[in-house]
Amino acid sequence: MNLTLGFSPCPNDTFIFDALVNNKINTGGLTFDIFLEDVETLNERALAGKLDVTKLSYGVLPLVLEKYIVLNSGSALGRGVGPLLISNGEYEISNIEEHTIAIPGEHTTAHLLFSLAYPTAKNKTFLRYDEIENFVLEGKGLGVIIIHENRFTYADKGLHKITDLGDYWEKETGNPIPLGGIVIRHSVDATIARQIDSLIKKSIEYAYHHHYNELANYVKVHSQEMSEAVMRKHINLYVNDFSVDLRVEGKDAVLKLLNVYQSMNNITSFQPVEIFLSSFYA
Repeated sequence: MNLTLGFSPCPNDTFIFDALVNNKINTGGLTFDIFLEDVETLNERALAGKLDVTKLSYGVLPLVLEKYIVLNSGSALGRGVGPLLISNGEYEISNIEEHTIAIPGEHTTAHLLFSLAYPTAKNKTFLRYDEIENFVLEGKGLGVIIIHENRFTYADKGLHKITDLGDYWEKETGNPIPLGGIVIRHSVDATIARQIDSLIKKSIEYAYHHHYNELANYVKVHSQEMSEAVMRKHINLYVNDFSVDLRVEGKDAVLKLLNVYQSMNNITSFQPVEIFLSSFYA
């Protein structure tokens, strides 16, 4: 059986999916057409229901619940992993509603967390994550939100952290930060869905066993502008126990994000109620 599979070229995703998509583990007859895209493009594909299995921002999950359910494996979720609001000056932002802030995608978790921390901020521009820093460096706006590997390199460019949006989330909710997860279409057979979830877990375990000390070429090839040290920092930050299995704590964090989204947007309920693999097919 062949399915479409989307994930980003970032080191955490290529580390996770390398063994699965490059035939390093037995896939039980499943094959995949791969779509390597930035996360906001993947979010848009999910909104259109174009992929069978895809990485997405948890910030867009409330809008795709009629199409997709969340797998147990493959998530980027944890503590101390949130997006950062940065600027080219060392100061606090006052009257944020008067300033333009660049955000790496309208449907990203970064946007949701920023809106939670700065509800009065309305002047926003949405750019690809790799275009974000230049926006503030070129003086086009006061601040930008960075994600991914930029958090390891922004200070080298003379930029300064204003707010750790993940830290704000953790203090407000007590939950780890649900950044991104892997979802599968409702239309995929339950047995196949469970098989794919198990394969992602096996792919992560293979990566840790075989490539923790020596990164796979698949990771390096898609991170050509990144030093290996930054790649490792990226993987260490975003691939963790929650990536192997969300467990109760991870699922609670995702549900909390849905509740926050619901409150922020005055939504009374989400359908379907069952959003996780284990409960959806129970």
